[in-house]
Amino acid sequence: MATKRLARQLGLIRRKSIAPANDKLGRSKSKQLYDYLIVIDFESTCWNDGKHHNSQEIIEFPAVLLNTLTGEIECEFHAYVQPQEHPILSEFCMELTGIKQAQVDEGAPLKICLSQFCKWIHKIQQQKKIVFATGVSEPSTSAAKLCAFVTWSDWDLGVCLEYECKRKQLLKPVFLNSWIDLRATYKLFYRRKPKGLSGALQEVGIEFSGREHSGLDDSRNTALLAWKMIRDGCLMKITRSFNKGTGFCKYIGKFPGQ
Repeated sequence: MATKRLARQLGLIRRKSIAPANDKLGRSKSKQLYDYLIVIDFESTCWNDGKHHNSQEIIEFPAVLLNTLTGEIECEFHAYVQPQEHPILSEFCMELTGIKQAQVDEGAPLKICLSQFCKWIHKIQQQKKIVFATGVSEPSTSAAKLCAFVTWSDWDLGVCLEYECKRKQLLKPVFLNSWIDLRATYKLFYRRKPKGLSGALQEVGIEFSGREHSGLDDSRNTALLAWKMIRDGCLMKITRSFNKGTGFCKYIGKFPGQ
């Protein structure tokens, strides 16, 4: 024990820290692999009746485009989606999300919403010269701007959209097969487990803005957190991807800080 105390006094043993794993807190951000990030946070049908429901449907489809150089949210996509399997929202769902029955009644089915989303993607691809790439390990040197999707956990793209498209036999856009799980990235980068999105924001000194469980507000706040992590030196990398020709999800490379 005396030897350990002496080593600590001499600086040979570091005390546990909650600083980023790469010790770049407060320093200039590193060169990012992706010029843009598109943050998605779905809201879906939900119940609190004690029963096991296997068929959650997306009822809010938001996306925000974050510039990783400036931290600016440059444009947004937002749509309410009309559920087909369970068209009447539960009281619990409406209270949790703030989404009204009339809003989903006036929304489009997921198939049409996906088509609208693809048109939005095509528009920003043309305007900003964006391309989607998976497993990128080097910064782009071409004129094209690399872009990746970001979610808070794997649920949105790895579970919710994936299973709903399979049930309804809808063609899911191939560019939604890879994404960055910001929750897992946060845990590895800061070396601590976040207590939800709001808790993660608080831990880095950001107050949640808007209503929690509003898909659009959650997306905006997730983008704010991603930008804070970038400023702290986190290198954003794809963490999950579906194998082509299979339905299996796999890890891609290492997490930031490893």
